[in-house]
Order: sequence, then C-alpha cells, then structure tokens
Amino acid sequence: MTKRPSPISATVDFDADGVQHGFLKLPISVDDSAWGAVMIPVTVVKNGEGPTALLTGGNHGDEYEGITSLLKLSGQLKAEEVTGRVIIVPCMNTPAVMAGKRTSGLDGGNLNRSFPGDPDGTVTEKIADYFTRVMVPMCDVVLDLHSGGRTLDIIPFGASHVLDDPEQQRQALEGAKAFGAPYAMMMFELDAAALFDTAVESQGKIFVATELGGGGTSTPESMAITERGVRNFLIHYGLLEGEVEMPAEPQVYLDMPDASCYVQSEHSGVLELCFALGERVEKGEVVARVYDMTRSGTAPVEYRAGRSGVLAARRHPALVNMGDTIAVIADVVDSLG
Repeated sequence: MTKRPSPISATVDFDADGVQHGFLKLPISVDDSAWGAVMIPVTVVKNGEGPTALLTGGNHGDEYEGITSLLKLSGQLKAEEVTGRVIIVPCMNTPAVMAGKRTSGLDGGNLNRSFPGDPDGTVTEKIADYFTRVMVPMCDVVLDLHSGGRTLDIIPFGASHVLDDPEQQRQALEGAKAFGAPYAMMMFELDAAALFDTAVESQGKIFVATELGGGGTSTPESMAITERGVRNFLIHYGLLEGEVEMPAEPQVYLDMPDASCYVQSEHSGVLELCFALGERVEKGEVVARVYDMTRSGTAPVEYRAGRSGVLAARRHPALVNMGDTIAVIADVVDSLG
C-alpha cells in the first residue's frame, strides 16, 4: 500500500544555490494553537554540483552538543566554502528540544525509536517519515550528533555499525574515525530496527553517529570536539576544503560486539559508580553498587563487569531504577572493521 505524501512542507528550496534559512512545517492542532504548526529550523547551503551532507542534532531534545554546534554552523557556513550541498537541521525533534527532554513535549514520542515513521501517525512518527522519505533520499552522507542527555555521561566518540555491505561499512567507519573525537567506536545497538541510523543505512547511504558527553549540558571541551568533528566530517567527504584535524593524542579504537557490553540494573536505589569514564575495567571487577534507600544497615547490590575494556558510558543521575543502564563497557582494539 502506497503511503500518502508527507504533511510536512519546506520553506526552503533544496535545489537553489546560496544560503537559505527556513523551516520544515508540520501542521498541528493543539489546545493552545488550533491551526498551528511544528516549525523545525533548517538551513541549506549549496554551491553547484557535489555530494549532499545532512547534519542533524536534537534527535533527542536534551543532547546539547549537536544542537548548539549546528545552530552555530548554520550562521557561519558560507556557500563559497562548500562544494555540493549541506543541509543543517539543528533541532530535528523540535518539540523535544523545546521541552528540554529526550522525548517530544507533544506526544511523548522518542524520535530515534520511531523510524521509518508514518505520515498518518503521531507528530513524532510524521517527522520520522519525512526524514525517511524526503530528506535521506536527497543525501549521500548523514551525521547524526548525539550525546548522553540528562541520564547518561558518555566518552566522546564517532561511531559506525556492522553492515551487510562491506563497502558501505568501510566508508562509514572511515567517516567515524575522521570525525576526530578521542575515540572511534564500532557500536552495537540494543534496538536498532526503529533507529534513524537504520533508516539511513537501509537506503545505502553513509551514516555516522556520535556520542559527545552528557548530563543534559555541554562543556567547552565537548563543544570543541563537536565543532571540529563536524568540519572534519565535511572535509572528509569532500564538501569543504582543508585537512582533517585529529586529536593530539592517538585515537583509541573501541568495539561493542554484543549486548554483554551493557550493564543494566535489576534494582532501584542510589547508584555508586566505581570507575570513571575512560578507565580500564577488568572482567569480574565491581563496576557499580546500588544501595536500598528504604532502610539502613543493608549491604548494597554489586554489579560486576561481564567483560574487560573501557568504561564508555555511565548513568548520570545517582537515582537508579530497575532496567536502567548503569554502565557500558567497550573492548579496546587495535583496529576496526
């Protein structure tokens, strides 16, 4: 069954040369705006023929490195600097960004668990559908900027995935390395089917993701890594002139081969992490303790590492509930791919 056209319309001409700032407009009818619209900011910078890069931030609304860096880039990038076309969407899930939450303030939808989307679905599903059927087909390469948001801290890395097409996998992995974060990761996703990543990769496009910090904020260090990485990405894929700038220290390669990398809590309470981000963890070591807050004098529950590696991510809030990921341990490897 053929899906109907997307209800979202663009106020920019994606084929016109120059710099344009506008919106992706999604009609909505809500209590405080009967004939309203979700207004997703978009900038298009085009200069003649060449590849198209789609840069997205705010897939989750509380991940600020991507949002901030792309808002900055949208006001700085000039057409004469570009070969081809750069499409910048700093606040992909605008309702979530405006609410300062991971999920939409309109329907509670998690955009990065809503692909490929539905033009007749919720607001979040309509946004996912537009990117799947309109934005991604325009593009050759996609950079989706994530960080840990309010509930996670994550070491800064560029990431790609294991793919059926070895050449597509190679090109994505080279882009993840060229982003130039301190770490590069071959990432295992727990629930890949409904991700933006999969919607892009299934169309044969090159997709690079990042994790760049967390805690629901950004820092001068995380912003510097992000801004350098975005420009590196555009240089690597031929949209900007220049040389890729790598970190001063040698890049560390990490691999997440399977779900055993994730340490998830089976208890609720207050969390004590025993390692700092980036520290080496040996299999069997206690990585975290969860204390029962309903009574004193009880021993904490200890969580041990199921593998050796680097602590790549940790829960940010001290309060933890059953099912929360409290730590992620990734293997250190000599090479990726």
